[in-house]
Amino acid sequence: MAPGGCGAENRRVREVELSDGVVTLSPLRLDDVDAHLAGEDELLARYLNGGPGTREGVAAYFRHCREQWQLAGPLRAFGIRAGADETLAGTIDLRFDGEGLARGQVNVAYGLYPFWRGRGLATRAVLLASRYAAGEGGREAVIQVEPENPASAAVARRAGFTPGKRTHGQDGTRLDWYVRDLITDPA
Repeated sequence: MAPGGCGAENRRVREVELSDGVVTLSPLRLDDVDAHLAGEDELLARYLNGGPGTREGVAAYFRHCREQWQLAGPLRAFGIRAGADETLAGTIDLRFDGEGLARGQVNVAYGLYPFWRGRGLATRAVLLASRYAAGEGGREAVIQVEPENPASAAVARRAGFTPGKRTHGQDGTRLDWYVRDLITDPA
């Protein structure tokens, strides 16, 4: 493999693995692209991705995620892995900077592929990611949910988040905020 190829990229990314014995979070990899595309459905495309993914688009985003890990940037994107073989079951992103976030707030966004929904994996992933965010200096975790997505709001509540303010995204979409104090209750 040529210098700077995938092998070199994977060695430079800080290896982070979080697990509770059921769910494991680790940085997204380029070899996750096909699994992500196979698992994506209308709900993920609508609420998380902003539209259906393409191989090129997902690969570019995953490369960006790897670069953010390399640079210790504001985005930390994890694959949610489950089962004995740690199959990619979805994704969870932490953004330590972004539109509408105050200093110390961390946005948490997650999605599971249809086969893995309804098993409590998203709640476990949110708890692991919240603990990680607290260790990285996050003071408050924020989950922004469209009112038409009650399943995501239920995950937030199960993970100990409480309703917060209502805002609108750049595209005008209404968002209900759920928040969790990471200082006194890091999950």
